[in-house]
Amino acid sequence: MADERILLEKNRILIGCTGSVASIKIPMLMEQLSKSMYKLDIELIVTQNATHFFDAGVLPCPTHTDAEEWTTWSRRSDPVLHVELRKWADLLVLAPLGANTLAKIAAGLCDNLLTCVVRAWDLKKPVLIAPAMNTFMWEHPITATHINTLEGWGYKTIPCIEKTLACRDTGDCNV
Repeated sequence: MADERILLEKNRILIGCTGSVASIKIPMLMEQLSKSMYKLDIELIVTQNATHFFDAGVLPCPTHTDAEEWTTWSRRSDPVLHVELRKWADLLVLAPLGANTLAKIAAGLCDNLLTCVVRAWDLKKPVLIAPAMNTFMWEHPITATHINTLEGWGYKTIPCIEKTLACRDTGDCNV
């Protein structure tokens, strides 16, 4: 019920898409969200590695990439994209969240637009994470440490599902 309340009260959703193979599902996710019974205002941040899996140009929502980060800034008081996106959004969804970006976030690194948004995020606003990676990456002990770190900050994890992976293994960390 609390998750439903978030969607009813908060309609500005910022989705961060990372370099997981599961990013191929982003166009389908955007299509489904655009047909939602909720009035959703969605923007998407795509990491450089995520661009290999789909054409962001055909999506029904504004899409942001690393290349845009400093295009609007030339002097003090100019808007900074990662700060503006943080201010705009009511909810941050990291889906799919690959192992590399998970590790960056847990370590506090901010070397691209998405990780800068995450680092600047107001932790009073919700963050949902949907980890998606190879089973052996998921089962590595450091991954549990990273997930626990993010959950300790208040992030909510969307549970993984078991299925056949892109590499043809059967695994349990997919969205």
